[in-house]
This record gives sequence, C-alpha cells and structure tokens, in this order.
Amino acid sequence: MKAYQKIIHIDPNKRFGKPCVRNTRISVYDVLSWLSKGMSKEDIVEDFPELTTEDIDACLAYAAEKEHSVRVA
Repeated sequence: MKAYQKIIHIDPNKRFGKPCVRNTRISVYDVLSWLSKGMSKEDIVEDFPELTTEDIDACLAYAAEKEHSVRVA
C-alpha cells in the first residue's frame, strides 16, 4: 500500500479540517465508523464508489499512527 499521506489529506476549508480521503468529503472518521458498525471494505466501496479498498486501508493506517502517538499523562 502507498503511504497513507498520499491518500489522506487535511484541508482546513473541508469538513472543518478533519482528515479526508483524497478530494472527497469522506473523512477518516466516517470510514472508521462504518467499519466499526460491521460494514466490510467491499460494502463501503459498493456504497461509496469514489473510495477504494486502498483508501480504506489508508484510513486504518492513519488511525493506527495517530493512536500510536497518543501520550498518556
């Protein structure tokens, strides 16, 4: 998979600066939410054909990196 940085973009003028997939308004949060509710990657791509399974993997990689960098006080 390409580095998620090539897929996940943050634009302060789109979705209040939330990380989104490429030039869409679909946020990483949206994708993670769908996965947590039991949707498969294939279900998501079927419902949102502008996404690919690689985009979904990029969302997961982005979230994993953010979780890894969380510091506990």
